[in-house]
Amino acid sequence: MKIYFASSNTHKKEEMSRLLGVSLTTPKDIGLDFSPIEDGSSFIENSMIKAKALYDLIKSPVIADDSGLCVTSLLGKPGIHTARFGYDELGENITSKDQYMLLLEKMKGERNRDAAFVCALTLILDENRIFTIQEKVDGKIANSPFGEGGFGYDPIFEIEGMNKTVAELQREEKDLFSHRGRATRLLKKLLEELCV
Repeated sequence: MKIYFASSNTHKKEEMSRLLGVSLTTPKDIGLDFSPIEDGSSFIENSMIKAKALYDLIKSPVIADDSGLCVTSLLGKPGIHTARFGYDELGENITSKDQYMLLLEKMKGERNRDAAFVCALTLILDENRIFTIQEKVDGKIANSPFGEGGFGYDPIFEIEGMNKTVAELQREEKDLFSHRGRATRLLKKLLEELCV
């Protein structure tokens, strides 16, 4: 069965395909312009918005992801706005590095560096078979970036008890401990149980 992934993020597509052990198809792969307005108030709501928007267009099984970084000292921000963090201050054409460096600047001198990465997944098989999963991984914001692997905020997030950033982890370690890895393993079990 072909499963579509409601995202244009190639890093996420590659990671999700690897974790699920299936080849996912994105809207871009089939020449579809896809940019739903993510105006939900939670990760699950935004994941559902993306999944439903794509399902309504193609009427085939869809998986959507919404994830982000929640920093305790920033009152849970950037949270659901993680992907767009810094746009107001630096413009929309900023890099991931610009974003995590801005976050580090905002946390300068902050002692409480607790944070969590959250991942919400929505699976729509048909209009009456809809499943959601949300997982997280606790950790802290490093004082400066380390590592060359991963993407996004990985160079500044240390998983609890590991003393290295996600960007310093081997791919197998990241798959095992990350928020997306945890959520996707549950989704994989669900797919297997549903015989998809």
